[in-house]
Amino acid sequence: MEAQVLYDFPAEPGNNELSVQEGEILTVTNQNVGGGWVEARNSRGNVGLVPEDYIEVKNTLIISFVFDFTSLYRGVNGNEAWTATTWSNNNPADNWNYTEQEPAVQPPLNIYDYLSIYLNFCSKEWDDDSDDGKSTVGYGGSQMEEGGTMQRGGGHSTMKISLNKFPGFSKTPNPEVYLLTKSIAKGNDKLPIYAGEVGPVWLYPQIQLDCVVADPKKGSKMYGLKSYIEYQITPNTTNRPVNHRYKHFDWLYERLVEKFACALPIPCLPDKQVTGRFEEEFIKMRMERLQGWMSRMCRHPVISNSDVFQLFLNYRDEKVRLEQKYEMYSQFTRSMDNSVKELLAVGHLHWKRCTGPLQKEYRQIGKAFQNLSSVFNTSAYPRESTLTEALSATGKTYEEIAELVAGQPKKDLHFLMETNNEYKGLLGCFPDTVAVHKAAIDKVKEADHLVTMNKVSQQDKHIMEKNLSTMSYALQAEMNHFHSNRIYDYNRLMQFYLEEQVKFYETIAEKLKKALGQYTTI
Repeated sequence: MEAQVLYDFPAEPGNNELSVQEGEILTVTNQNVGGGWVEARNSRGNVGLVPEDYIEVKNTLIISFVFDFTSLYRGVNGNEAWTATTWSNNNPADNWNYTEQEPAVQPPLNIYDYLSIYLNFCSKEWDDDSDDGKSTVGYGGSQMEEGGTMQRGGGHSTMKISLNKFPGFSKTPNPEVYLLTKSIAKGNDKLPIYAGEVGPVWLYPQIQLDCVVADPKKGSKMYGLKSYIEYQITPNTTNRPVNHRYKHFDWLYERLVEKFACALPIPCLPDKQVTGRFEEEFIKMRMERLQGWMSRMCRHPVISNSDVFQLFLNYRDEKVRLEQKYEMYSQFTRSMDNSVKELLAVGHLHWKRCTGPLQKEYRQIGKAFQNLSSVFNTSAYPRESTLTEALSATGKTYEEIAELVAGQPKKDLHFLMETNNEYKGLLGCFPDTVAVHKAAIDKVKEADHLVTMNKVSQQDKHIMEKNLSTMSYALQAEMNHFHSNRIYDYNRLMQFYLEEQVKFYETIAEKLKKALGQYTTI
């Protein structure tokens, strides 16, 4: 396809972009790049990416076909059957050579194979330049005159079909375009239909698509200067709600009309209303009518399964979704920052207790047992030595536990505290990072208003949107990097901490078991 450049676009080095100038003619080589870009080739043969909003595609349609002359002709007496052969290339002076032979037998036409091709033709956009009412020849200098007679010429003849529009559908082709097609639908392009008791019937899906239109909410944009009502649509296939305004329903209606209106009836949407749009009674009535319209569309097996309808049911405004994602991320980092600070405070307190009061308490317990052993030893009662020795050993065990408690934080709590200190510093950076991105989003939202005030050009607005996309990708990549590292770090951290805690308490348990073994059973 050819396209004309609307604005100058300087390419950025290293981004595989193509510099173009206003008025330049390009050849579009790939429309499916995505992200608002197309791949194009200039007159010098250079290929690169160009913003699709900077170009205007010129669509032209030339339908051509080759006459094979396999129609049956009958003789003068009506009994002989003749079949026209191909043009004779050996004798241009005698181009009509007929050979008597058996009538050509064509396989029966399966109409079901052509249904999707028909609807596909209904959805094409045709160029008005093709509707000139004239026909031209493509091969051998042959020509089709306006009266409809064809003059003989070369080996094959090709003609340009005049495409007269259906009344009322400016983008719908004449039925003759479809009637002349030889395309066969393949695979998923075929529309499911079968012969029922009353004739051809659409094949309905096993699970009937349905959706619920509910929860209307008032929204605003342009700093509250413009308000709108947004409805929540929840399809039963995903149970994931999406929000749409009335103008989005209007967009869907127009796409369905363009695609199916010449073959399938598309009912009108509820009427628009200029005043009273925000009155509760009107909103309720419109929601009920939109529900009825959507339910009818969902029940149609062809419309409900079309790409444009599925896109409407599953589309979520990327800008709104990203803003919500950034807000959730901002709230998460703030909450995590508070939790990290709390853990650091608890860790510092526990460290002080282990090396101070807790160690001292275990020593006091051990000293108390040893004092009790010394008292028992002064009783001069026979067969008491085993008990006094066991009490003395228990006292020493608790003194050893006191040293283990004081030294344990260096083995496990130290690593826990250092990692959380790192995250405390890292989390402190995110509020500024997110704030910068929010400011960029607000500035791009303001761009429409700035364009109307002639403070920035349309081209500057496109550049702003492109640069915002770059910032958005960078922030999302950093968010994913942060979450990935967080999961890895804390998983490894807690494993190490708990392993060391297990070793610590197992050592204490072994010492206590050893002390317990010194007591005799009476």
